Amino acid sequence: YLYVKKNIIICSQVGFYYARCISVVHEYVGIHGCSETDGEDMHELDEEEMWHADFNQKRGVVTLPDFANPLEFTHFYETSVIEMTGCKSDVAFLTKIFKSPPPEMDAPHTSIYLKDDVELGVQNTLICHVTGFYPPSLSISWTTNNANVTEGISLSQYRPRADGTFNIFSTLKVTPAEGDIYSCTVNHRALQGQPQTKTWDVDVALPSVGPAVFCGVGLTLGLLGVAAGTFLLIKGNNCN
Repeated sequence: YLYVKKNIIICSQVGFYYARCISVVHEYVGIHGCSETDGEDMHELDEEEMWHADFNQKRGVVTLPDFANPLEFTHFYETSVIEMTGCKSDVAFLTKIFKSPPPEMDAPHTSIYLKDDVELGVQNTLICHVTGFYPPSLSISWTTNNANVTEGISLSQYRPRADGTFNIFSTLKVTPAEGDIYSCTVNHRALQGQPQTKTWDVDVALPSVGPAVFCGVGLTLGLLGVAAGTFLLIKGNNCN
């Protein structure tokens, strides 16, 4: 994997001995890597992905929002395919030379949460966030009520972290119903055959009638007290 950082520094000379520098810093990260079976090519600027290669769909994917003058990534995908062929060749060669030493590994940490507040019968998105793992190769699967799910799933690219590990997101479109149980399962080499599974269940509490009853009783007693006080005040005035 290749990391490139570029710092742009703009300087202007003021007087003879003094120069003032304004530092405009941008961070560019390019990830190009492969294993025997997988590969990724992704480019980002200031932690925002600009482009990645989709080797399944055989095309490049621009992930920046639309601009008046959109950026073009001419021939990026064709170059990625060529580089990926060379990368996998290098992996095979280096594996043979170094006799496959045990790789350094970091186990992932997984969490699951809902994108928006839960509303029964309203479509929502469950997010499975996996972070802190290395190397960047893992699988994520989903279940609904213990049944495997294959529709409505998306998977992000691997995102690098400052410590050299990676993040990835998987999402699942759901329409919650009372009692539903959803789970995402993560499998990574560092877990040594013991996948991580996180679950999220639909448990929407019905509003309690207790507070409403107490408020109603309190309001009624308060009104009765006011009425009684008014009656006694009138009677007292009549007596005077």
